[in-house]
Amino acid sequence: HADAFNDKRVRGSSVYVLSQRGASSEAARWLAEKENSSDLVGGVSLDDKDDVLASVLLDLSQSATQHASLSAASRVYGELGRVGRVHGRRVQQAGFMVLKSPDVPSMLVETGFISNPEEERNLRDPQHQERMAKAILSGVQKFFTEAPPPGTRLAERQRAILKHVISKGDTLSEIADRYQVSLGSLRRQNDIRSDNLIRIGQVLVIPDT
Repeated sequence: HADAFNDKRVRGSSVYVLSQRGASSEAARWLAEKENSSDLVGGVSLDDKDDVLASVLLDLSQSATQHASLSAASRVYGELGRVGRVHGRRVQQAGFMVLKSPDVPSMLVETGFISNPEEERNLRDPQHQERMAKAILSGVQKFFTEAPPPGTRLAERQRAILKHVISKGDTLSEIADRYQVSLGSLRRQNDIRSDNLIRIGQVLVIPDT
């Protein structure tokens, strides 16, 4: 999406998630309509629940969704800042309709101000479009890598990662021998340049053999 403003000097991309006020009004709407709706919230139907239970279920679902939305949006915001100017100092919040699903994380990405002549030209440029698209993709990928949905291949791969917690007397060479990996690959995996840089309690990721 592209933004617009009456001041042509305003520029920069931005990312929005649902505001608390917007979430509250949407929750009220869902609860008011639950008697005549078969919609599911988090995979659970509200139409056969009493008002108190429905309110609790909806609140839990919305809280988790808002947390995930903000986390994902923050990753995207950070990546957009690498390819151009961002508008505002952080992810912004609003009550836009496209953000109001109570159980699906969502964000609105404004790729720039079409009212700004320079940004309008950029938004028409295929190379700029590709940079923006890659930045958004990178942010989303970072989010799912850090918080993979349960039951997905990504979650299984994350769970399969082998780790070692350094104890007193451990050395990198001994750890490498124990897990049958090369010392060089162990150092590269954990960005370690010297044995002197490891400490008790540090968690090492063991590279694939």
